[in-house]
Amino acid sequence: MAELSLFERISRVQQQLKQLVNKHEALKLENKALVSQNTELKRQIVDLRAQITDFQNQDKITKIVSNTTVEKEESTELKHKLNEYIKEIDKCIAHLSE
Repeated sequence: MAELSLFERISRVQQQLKQLVNKHEALKLENKALVSQNTELKRQIVDLRAQITDFQNQDKITKIVSNTTVEKEESTELKHKLNEYIKEIDKCIAHLSE
C-alpha cells in the first residue's frame, strides 16, 4: 500500500511538472508576442514624433511665408522652395540616423 502511495505521489508530481512546463511554454510565447508588439509600438512612436516635427516645421514655414510682404506668386514659390529644403534636410537627418 505504501508503494502505491509513493507511485501516486510520483505520478502527481509528474503531472504537475508537465503543467508547469506547458505553462512556461505558453508564457514564453506570450512574452515573445509582447516584445514584438512593444518594438512595433516604439517604432510607431518614432514615426509619429517625426511626423509631428514635420508638421511643426510646415506650420512655421507657413507662418513665415504668410508674414512676408511679397506678392502671392513669390510667396507660393518661396513656400515651395522652403518645403523642398525641409524635405531634403529630413532626408539627410534620416540618413544620418541610420
